[in-house]
Amino acid sequence: MGVSDGIQPLQRTGTIVLLVLLVCLSPANAKIVPLDTSFDQPVSSGMGGRSVLVEELTATWCPSCAEIDPELMQVADSHGSRVALIALHPSDGEDAFQPEAGQHRIDRLMAGNDDLALSTPTFVVEGGEPRVGYDAWVEVQKDILDAELQRQAVTELAFEVKQNRTRYIATVTHGDTVTNAGQFTFILLQHEKPMPEGFVNPGEPTRDRVAVATAECTLVNDTVVTAIGFTTASPGDGCTKGFSVEFEALTSWSLVLIHEATLETVESQGNLPTYGAVELAFRDRAEQPESSVLEGGLLVACAALAVAGILRKK
Repeated sequence: MGVSDGIQPLQRTGTIVLLVLLVCLSPANAKIVPLDTSFDQPVSSGMGGRSVLVEELTATWCPSCAEIDPELMQVADSHGSRVALIALHPSDGEDAFQPEAGQHRIDRLMAGNDDLALSTPTFVVEGGEPRVGYDAWVEVQKDILDAELQRQAVTELAFEVKQNRTRYIATVTHGDTVTNAGQFTFILLQHEKPMPEGFVNPGEPTRDRVAVATAECTLVNDTVVTAIGFTTASPGDGCTKGFSVEFEALTSWSLVLIHEATLETVESQGNLPTYGAVELAFRDRAEQPESSVLEGGLLVACAALAVAGILRKK
């Protein structure tokens, strides 16, 4: 065996471990603006695109969903801009919110995965395998880390938000796409959405990250094809050059911009990873607990992914 033959496997192993450590230990730097922020002047999301999209199928009547909900914001803060976490509530006649936007995203996920059942909570990372239940979070963490390590070039995205009296206007300011296919999608999330009276409520009086509005602009013809929950939605000079949405002022919200496949592509090819995603959050940071099942899964997932990567390379 030559010297180089002995060194190369060690170099590959060291590279894998280094990549995993860089992903697992990267600082949390999400663009979160506090609730005393003025939007008289435009507030930018900053340049992004590498956030991993995690969609959760949940419901207000679900006891395990109510248990996990308070911890997920803490998880989102610990991950920083690495994760865009969205809660999708169904239009099932029992959920207290039943936002049309949430059901729209659920229908999209189910159109691309015949095996996806409306079990709650269910987590889908970048259109991948559904992970069901509170105890599945370690698998979710692995999926997030795996998506980050596999991701190559992404669409660079940025948008800005400005307040106009009682409404906010969000406008795409940058869209350097890796492909001209697909669509730009805005999803509006409401934080600490109050539970109305008269509904089954096994948890706290509010729910978080509730998807309440969505709008889609197809790149092939720069046309807004879906506008749910927003006051207005316009393609501007093109999806990548001024696509904008307007929404009523909420006490606390997040807005996510995604470059993703169109529904037609999902129906023909199945759920696909996003090309890029970026989030701007208007909320206070969550207080970090001493420990939780969800956060404990991060170190386990990091270690498991490192070992799996090494074994794959042998």
